Formats: sequence, structure tokens, C-alpha cells
Amino acid sequence: MKATSPRIFETQDGSHSVFSEQHGVSYHSKYGAIQESQHVFLESGLYYKMTGRKSLAVLEIGLGTGLNAFMTLLESEKHGIQIDYTAVEAFPISLEEAEQLNYPALLESGEWQKQFLAIHQCEWNEPQRFSPHFTFTKLLRRFEELDFSETFDVIYFDAFAPGAQPELWEAPVMEIMYRSLQTGGVLTTYCAKGSVKRTLKSIGFEIEALPGPPGKREMTRAVKKNAVV
Repeated sequence: MKATSPRIFETQDGSHSVFSEQHGVSYHSKYGAIQESQHVFLESGLYYKMTGRKSLAVLEIGLGTGLNAFMTLLESEKHGIQIDYTAVEAFPISLEEAEQLNYPALLESGEWQKQFLAIHQCEWNEPQRFSPHFTFTKLLRRFEELDFSETFDVIYFDAFAPGAQPELWEAPVMEIMYRSLQTGGVLTTYCAKGSVKRTLKSIGFEIEALPGPPGKREMTRAVKKNAVV
């Protein structure tokens, strides 16, 4: 399907992204939405924790287009690993826009189109089983309003950039994320800004600067080494 929404545009790897008028930025890198998700969240986060595991709990900050959730669903089926996926979103895209996104086709997963749309169609705040290996829950609220306790193995921190949503990159929110992770849990983000890394480190994360996806020199992985006191 050809995208007709004026907010949807094609990134350099051929995959779609969406422009947010409210925040003045797009949901993905212009250099490639799928490439960015694969590199930052799957390869640097999910795969990092997946070895030898039969199950994982993943938290996504910023459901957005549903690309990260969809790619994680495909990985759960490919590797036969149980994934409980929770996504927080305060500004969801419309179902009409979701129907125009080309991710299932580009990922050669057209048979999963129904599940991709279910990410956007399903009820909020209610766990949904999308496959034998993948359970999905989406929460319609601001992340600042939530407080989990040592629940997750992986956090995909995919909020809009600090210039667009500065409140999500400050210590109070970082502390919530730290508490949300189990010991040994990992947070990944495309952002490599020095102030963000310093804030993460001050809270207790061990910081790794990793090579970034196309168009970015670096990205950040943060590991929770110690339990919450």
C-alpha cells in the first residue's frame, strides 16, 4: 500500500517513519527506520540478554509506530523464546497510519501483518497474546506516571530526542528505569549525548558507548550492575 498520510515518509533503507508535528521530529532516523531498530534495540539490547535464556521481559519507552515491538515479536518466533513485552505510549499514531506502514512487507513477514496491526488495534492496559511466544501489553500514559520494580531484563529507550522531550532524559525518569530493571538488565538508546550518559552513570548504570546505526557515530548501552538499595 502506498502511504497517503502526509506524516509518513520513506527513510533511506526504504522503510517508513512518521513525523510528529507535536514534537517537531520523526519517530525514526532518516537513514533507515528498520536499520536503526535492528542495530540499537535488537542487536545491542535483545540479543545481548537473549543468549541462554528461555524468557525475557522487555519494556519499551515510546511504542511509536510499533516497529520495535513487531521486530521483537518476529525474533521471539525465530528463536522460540518467550517474550513479555510492555510498551508505554502517550501519543499513539492512528490505526489509519499504521495500516500504511510497510514494515511487514520489507521484513518479508507479510503473514504477520495481522499481528502488526494488532499492536495498534488491541486494547490498552490489557495483556494480549499475539503468538505462543509473545505477550504484549501497551499502556496509554506518560512514563513519568509509572513505577515498576525490578521487572524487566531489557529496556528499549526510544523516546523522542532530548531536545523534543527533555523531561524524559532527566534523572527522575532515569531513576524509574533503573528501578524497573532486574540486576544485570540492560537499557539501550540511540542517544549518545554526554549529559544523558552522565545522568545514567550518576544513577548507577554502567555505560558503554557503542558504534551507532547508519548516520550516527555512537549509541549508548547502560547496564544495571547492582540491585536497588
